[in-house]
Amino acid sequence: MVTPAPPRSLTGNRVTALRWARLLGQLGHRVTVAEEYDGQACDVMVALHARKSARSIERLTEERPETPIVLALTGTDLYRDGRPCPMTKLSLQLARAIVVLQPEGLREVPDWARARARAIVQSAEAVHAQPPRRDAFEVALLAHLRPVKDPFRAAMAARLLPARSRVRVLHAGAPLDPDLDERARSEQSSNPRYRWLGGMPRWRALRVMARSRLLVITSRSEGGANVLSEAIASGVPVLSSRIPGSTGLLGSDYPGLFAVGDTHGLAALFERAESDAEFRGSLTSWCRRLAPLVEPARERKAWRDLLRDCVAPGAKRTAPKGARRRGHA
Repeated sequence: MVTPAPPRSLTGNRVTALRWARLLGQLGHRVTVAEEYDGQACDVMVALHARKSARSIERLTEERPETPIVLALTGTDLYRDGRPCPMTKLSLQLARAIVVLQPEGLREVPDWARARARAIVQSAEAVHAQPPRRDAFEVALLAHLRPVKDPFRAAMAARLLPARSRVRVLHAGAPLDPDLDERARSEQSSNPRYRWLGGMPRWRALRVMARSRLLVITSRSEGGANVLSEAIASGVPVLSSRIPGSTGLLGSDYPGLFAVGDTHGLAALFERAESDAEFRGSLTSWCRRLAPLVEPARERKAWRDLLRDCVAPGAKRTAPKGARRRGHA
């Protein structure tokens, strides 16, 4: 399994790679996680990130052309900025199977590659709910400090709430962008409704979520957020920016959505969720109905079926006619 995220990285790609490695181990496979393919023998390669893993994908194809490649597309692959990327196209051409993390991601796969693509929703184990604070309405934000996460949108929305509000945003996430470290400290010192918890182990961050009344996702783009599956599995209702990475699982008519970057819209949802028990109950019920989609057994079956299809007799890459590998005529 190839992922561009290095060991001890806190990014979602590394979290996903390690979780998939455990899942495939449960299916009886032996899995090695590496940043780059270096020539070792393998029966299948699973590569996360089409652009950053392109070198590994091309090398395996050249050295072991019959070895199937499963390409998992990340949010950067799917929603970067609309510009064509030759390395992404190369990876798509060479992959025997393509995985996206939520159904709406299939729309972003080029027509010529879509027949090889399937959506496999990330699963999660439930985190037992913790008693919420009675003197505050805590909202969890589990997001590293990176511009794509729009990490201070919740803090800005909390500033707009009336004085009577008890909303408190608990933000767990490492400062992966050094310029945002100081801003987080400044925001915390000037905004009594915002507390930055910094980077922390995943299990601790999930405990913060489990004791909160809501999880908020403010991202500008996601391929499919791990934390959304974790919240659904744990029965924690969600507020989210209206992005395909969330609506692909929650549905486009989910009542807890707000426009990307819409501070006032998020503030209105905060206030409604805090003051309207019926609305909060509707969010909780909606998320609970989705719980079967994130059950580990469902994801294991999806991967079992995918690997079976990849190694089935007659399975082969179906790159478009005339496709060229980089550096070859």
